[in-house]
This record gives sequence, structure tokens and C-alpha cells, in this order.
Amino acid sequence: MNAELKERAARLLSAYADRKLMIATAESCTGGLVIGLLTEIAGSSAVVERGFVTYSNAAKTEAIGVPADLIAAHGAVSESVARAMAEGALAHSRADVAVAITGVAGPSGGSEEKPVGLVHFGLARKGEATIHLERRYGNLGRENVRRRAVEDALGLLEKVLG
Repeated sequence: MNAELKERAARLLSAYADRKLMIATAESCTGGLVIGLLTEIAGSSAVVERGFVTYSNAAKTEAIGVPADLIAAHGAVSESVARAMAEGALAHSRADVAVAITGVAGPSGGSEEKPVGLVHFGLARKGEATIHLERRYGNLGRENVRRRAVEDALGLLEKVLG
């Protein structure tokens, strides 16, 4: 990740530490890039509770409790699964806030209904309604889709701060 993203992550971690909030992640198409970025920052252990890399459907179900029938009904890349991933990460951790990412990074795997570049996000916070964000980045290439997803995940975590 570039220096600008690392600086942004450092500011985020500092603000979360000031508020004594802990973060968990549930990542599919980003494969741990968000938690990796956060843990590159010294002192991140004051804020980062844990990260779940739930790339497969089985991992989503087994690690964070996403119902298999929900995945079967809507597909792994969907609003309902992103919300369930965030809520599951929150429930299966000691975090105060959880962000989840599921999408089609490409270059293959897309469809007309769920094209390459489609990414769904969920943000769960104790005592509040889960937030959903959908992005359609287009077929920018796998690396760029994943980087943009990391940027938007940070944006969701920043929203918690007001």
C-alpha cells in the first residue's frame, strides 16, 4: 500500500485509540489487505482486535457465522452477505466496529448481474444499524479493484468517527 494510505490508516488508528474503540475486519476479495494495512502501523494493537479472511463461502459460514442458505440465496457478493459478514465479525470478536468486504476483483468471475469490479461492504457497530455500501469500480484490473476497496473500507471506518 502506498504512503498516503498508510498515513490515512495511522490517523484512523489514532482516532480510534483516543475513543478506545477496537476494529475487526471480515475480508473476502481483499484477502486481508485492510487488516494488513492497519497492522503495518506501530501501535495498532491498541485498536486492531482481529481480522477474518473469509475468502471461501465455507470460511464465511464457519468463521463468522454467515448462514449458508443466505449465501445460496443471494450469492457471496451481495448486500445481505456483506451485512452478515460485518455482523458476524462483530459477534465473533471483541471489537466495537467491524468492516466487511466481498466482491469480484477479477479479471474473471464476473457476470452480467455481478460484474468484475462489483464490491459490497458492511459496517457493523455495537448498538447501531449495520451500514451497507455498494461500489461498481468497473474492470480496473484486480490490483486496482482491491486497492479501491481498501480505500472505501477505510472511509467506512472513518464515518464512525463522525
